[in-house]
Amino acid sequence: MLADKRILLIVGGGIAAFKSLDLVRRLRERGANVTPVLTKAGAEFVTPLSLSALCAAKVYQDLFDLTDEAEMGHIELSRAADLVVVAPATADLMAKMASGLANDLATTLLLATDKRVLIAPSMNVRMWDHPATQRNLATLGGDGVLVVGPNEGDMACGEYGPGRMAEVPEIIEAIGAAFSDGPLKGKHIIVTSGPTHEPIDPVRYIANRSSGAQGTAIARSLAGLGADVTFVTGPAEVAPPAGVKVVKVQTADQMLAAVQAAGAADAAVFAAAVADWRVANAADQKIKKTGDALPTLTFAENPDILATVSQMKTGRPVLVVGFAAETDDVIAHATAKRQRKGCDWIVANDVSPETGIMGGSENAVTIITDTGADSWPRMSKDAVAQALARRIAEAIT
Repeated sequence: MLADKRILLIVGGGIAAFKSLDLVRRLRERGANVTPVLTKAGAEFVTPLSLSALCAAKVYQDLFDLTDEAEMGHIELSRAADLVVVAPATADLMAKMASGLANDLATTLLLATDKRVLIAPSMNVRMWDHPATQRNLATLGGDGVLVVGPNEGDMACGEYGPGRMAEVPEIIEAIGAAFSDGPLKGKHIIVTSGPTHEPIDPVRYIANRSSGAQGTAIARSLAGLGADVTFVTGPAEVAPPAGVKVVKVQTADQMLAAVQAAGAADAAVFAAAVADWRVANAADQKIKKTGDALPTLTFAENPDILATVSQMKTGRPVLVVGFAAETDDVIAHATAKRQRKGCDWIVANDVSPETGIMGGSENAVTIITDTGADSWPRMSKDAVAQALARRIAEAIT
């Protein structure tokens, strides 16, 4: 799959830069041609000589090298590749990419390229968890940038958590997926995400605490495997991914209608945090505080989207995946929910406030099927999405 593919490899700074040497070796073993670009920070960890020797190619470093500008300008260099890979992608590089900065050769190439870009983030756990990095990650995802990792584990700084660059075999797999049509080509998958907002009056509403980050990551990962994704999203905090059909809704009724209008699907993943109830007597005008009796709100039950699709008599997707966000007895409640709704899988997680999962960048899930429960270690929501997408691909192809 990688034979004669041209890969522009940008090596950022950080201790994980040493993995880039092994990455080059494995890519060339598979017949790929690798053109290396070494950042100033990256050169503190690996030498141009070692990188050049393994690539059997010149290492590009300086934006203002007049010889290179005459022989191969940065515009041509950015577009001569079939794929641009950034490994490691530091927090600084990700921030510059998200902001569109171009103050050195690497960032100029990234801004000028018209090819797909794959990044392998690597940084300290606190840097990875920082809201600025997560905003940048969401921006890059919306721009269509592919992401592999990071993984969780011990770090050179002595801390533990997500931020370790993905291992070389994982990066190779992600590169291969970027070049292939993907195992889900020709498959239509519906993904719901985000909260729903159920109006009390024109300015107030009832909602669940969901950022939409996990559902967005799942849609992005499925699209990365070649799926035709219809992404039905409530008013989420994160931007929808690129490369999918986006349908924006507000209420549970609208979300159900959008799912039904999406047509036949091979699989459906219901990651949205749909409000269980709505206000039956929602006001047409803002309810005023008068100092008299408190307003009385009458609640009605919202449609059960997961159960509705799971129990369809005709046209039911081959695979229906629900989510169960629980605060206690997670496995028991999620197992009961799966049986009650009639879906094939339930992705269960503990969203107790102390976990930091609701609205955070990580997740720890258990996949419950008819064969039992499979608990995954805590990892980034992107990593959960990638693993779930691969499992879905195995189930429906």
